[in-house]
Amino acid sequence: MRELTQDLFYELIGNEYSRCVIDYCLVKSDFPYRGMRSHREAVLFAMLKMIERYLIDTRAAEERWTNEVRDDFFPWSLDFGKAQAHPISPEEFLFVPTVVRRIKGGSVIYDRPDPDVDAGEQIPYWYAFLEPPQWFDSTPDDFRRVNDALFPKGADGLEVFEWTTDWSDYFDEGHEWWGSLCLTVYDQTLGRFVIIMAAATD
Repeated sequence: MRELTQDLFYELIGNEYSRCVIDYCLVKSDFPYRGMRSHREAVLFAMLKMIERYLIDTRAAEERWTNEVRDDFFPWSLDFGKAQAHPISPEEFLFVPTVVRRIKGGSVIYDRPDPDVDAGEQIPYWYAFLEPPQWFDSTPDDFRRVNDALFPKGADGLEVFEWTTDWSDYFDEGHEWWGSLCLTVYDQTLGRFVIIMAAATD
């Protein structure tokens, strides 16, 4: 597998939605698509890419701000055998809520309730984009724009799996309060995967 690092989507998300807490990874496999096996390979590949990004960012921060080199700077472990997935429909995956009303101070009420993370619900993709723990001035139209860039040929050719988030410490911050998310999306029209992961806290 290889990451599609030159895809213009990365430029869009990095330049115009830099406060988005979602980690996206666009991946192409060198092998024929094999259903769930390919999804498992894609999500593991993406997690290793997240680790690589973290290491690069941490090293850059150490060099920029301090001369101290920490021995315990890497916080994540993996137990990928615990990862489980179930399919969800493209319609559920790409659901865009309607703003019912805006509350003084900038908060928004949608036509769908917030997930109950305390009851074990995983956050949906729309919630991860529109309602991060730190203020992020995005709208349903922004969410549509991002997804149009990710899936330019529409939703008809998408196969989506939602994964449990108990298999890596990457998700632990989200388990504290806000929530966590892990999705693999195979786009048959482009022959590529989009992996979407998020975990954050206040």
